[in-house]
Amino acid sequence: EVQLVESGGGLVQPGGSLRLSCVASGFAFSGSSMSWVRQAPGKGLERVSAIDSGGGRTYYADSVKGRFTISRDNAKNTLYLQLNSLKTEDTAMYYCARDYYAGANTPRGQGTQVTVSA
Repeated sequence: EVQLVESGGGLVQPGGSLRLSCVASGFAFSGSSMSWVRQAPGKGLERVSAIDSGGGRTYYADSVKGRFTISRDNAKNTLYLQLNSLKTEDTAMYYCARDYYAGANTPRGQGTQVTVSA
């Protein structure tokens, strides 16, 4: 059974930082591309970032480019997302998903809430 467990979210002031983690199990994580997606209240799902199995290819949405960094540790079956220079518009539930081109139908974890507010 595929399991994805996100953590690391929280309440942070604008300009602050957070590091999200996603621990994967039930599939060959080291051979799988992964994504981070987010959903803000009342808005659709947004693909934020993605990384291939070896970490050599990455993707960032224009809205987070230069502020977020995706990485992975295949020895720990863990995906990360470093969030820097956070803005109020980054407030959303963040999910990891097992696919480079994760969309609404891609299985994902339960999510971790990121709230950016003064």
